[in-house]
Amino acid sequence: MNNNDTVKLTSLSSKGGCGCKIGPADLRQVLQSFSPATPSPNLLVGLETNDDAGVYKLNDSTALVQTLDFFTPIVDDPYSFGQIAAANAISDVYAMGGTPITALNIVAFPIADLDKQILAAILEGAGNKLSEAGVALVGGHSIDDKEPKFGLAVTGTIHPDKIRTNSGAQAGDVLILTKPIGVGILTTSIKRGLLEESEIKRVTEVMATLNKTAAETLGNYEVHACTDVTGFGLLGHASEMAQGSEVGIRISAQQVPVLPRVKQLAENGAVPGGTKNNFNYLKDDVTFASSLDQTDQWILCDAVTSGGLLAAVNESDAEEVLTELKDKNIEAAIIGRVENENKGHINVDE
Repeated sequence: MNNNDTVKLTSLSSKGGCGCKIGPADLRQVLQSFSPATPSPNLLVGLETNDDAGVYKLNDSTALVQTLDFFTPIVDDPYSFGQIAAANAISDVYAMGGTPITALNIVAFPIADLDKQILAAILEGAGNKLSEAGVALVGGHSIDDKEPKFGLAVTGTIHPDKIRTNSGAQAGDVLILTKPIGVGILTTSIKRGLLEESEIKRVTEVMATLNKTAAETLGNYEVHACTDVTGFGLLGHASEMAQGSEVGIRISAQQVPVLPRVKQLAENGAVPGGTKNNFNYLKDDVTFASSLDQTDQWILCDAVTSGGLLAAVNESDAEEVLTELKDKNIEAAIIGRVENENKGHINVDE
């Protein structure tokens, strides 16, 4: 193939973006039988709380933050796919409060079947996003594979006393979300040819936006817990926060920012399997208001790619944090609170 425009990348895989993740129920079964290596006293954050990245202490002032993420195409444009994959992979370091410094590319590509310029465009998109984040590309690894896949392993640094995990939320905290949801439903709609070009541009921009500014802004305030919203959906990652912090969480559905036309497309059947898996996994840990129909519930569980940060912020700081985020053109919203009651459970109000 010589023309990149003839290739619809999303048609080359059965699933796309973070919807490719092994579902939370299956993953839990695997990890229950998995015995990690003998833990090091310098491992500050490991597997215990399903956090966004691992943290390893080097000395009293520096720890490494390590993460990786890769997936099949989420959009058809290869350059945009590279940007989104890079933004998504870097996000885990931002969620932990760290500064990303280096990255390694992870490439799987049908090199004999697709134009090599498609891969070059993917790498260019990722490289430009790394430059925006101030991250140095130090290498990578590639394999020949029938389905294209791309992502990065990212390393960052952080002070050992300034780590933000998903397990420190406190009763009374206010929950702030920094990007709208509905990405999984919209990208499924891209795959089915249901979106206008303006809608594709909108969701692509959301996914390709770094969480850098949001993370740096949150760093100026008292943040007790933080995670980024990706494949397990808003409620999936909120559930990990509730269980890890041993608190209850209450979310107001009408306060959650949702991308345009998501509900209409979902009602017409564009709900990815990963979203439904998330809902089924969470159904015993979430109580929905009776006014929220099945589509509303699926949207709150929608499998997101390169989503925003979900932060539990000290109540006294919340309005100031929100104002500062919005002043920096971040689509943030206060979506709920942390409670003492119903530990490990989420209540979703209308």
